[in-house]
Amino acid sequence: QVQFVESGGGLVQPGGSLRLSCKASGFPFSVYVMNWYRQAPGNERELVATITSRGGSTNYADSVKGRFTISRDNDKNTVYLQMNSLKPEDTAVYYCKATGMDSVGWGQGTQVTVSS
Repeated sequence: QVQFVESGGGLVQPGGSLRLSCKASGFPFSVYVMNWYRQAPGNERELVATITSRGGSTNYADSVKGRFTISRDNDKNTVYLQMNSLKPEDTAVYYCKATGMDSVGWGQGTQVTVSS
């Protein structure tokens, strides 16, 4: 079945960096647009970054532009999120999912906490 397994989160100081990974399975990864989302306590889940199937185009939420970079390795069925210059407001659980899979459940996510 379709699965998304996120990893790479942790506790980091403001200004620090983290690299998240999401291993996907159960569908033809290389033909799907992939997305990273995040959900902070008490907030709705929000779209953070998107990458097209071959990685030729990316898009970012205004709040992370210039700090986050989404990339993918289609040979490894994996999408990445490089997060630099992290801020306390980036604290959230981060999830990945393919576009068009609204009926598929979310992965467990990976917790990112930015705090001194």
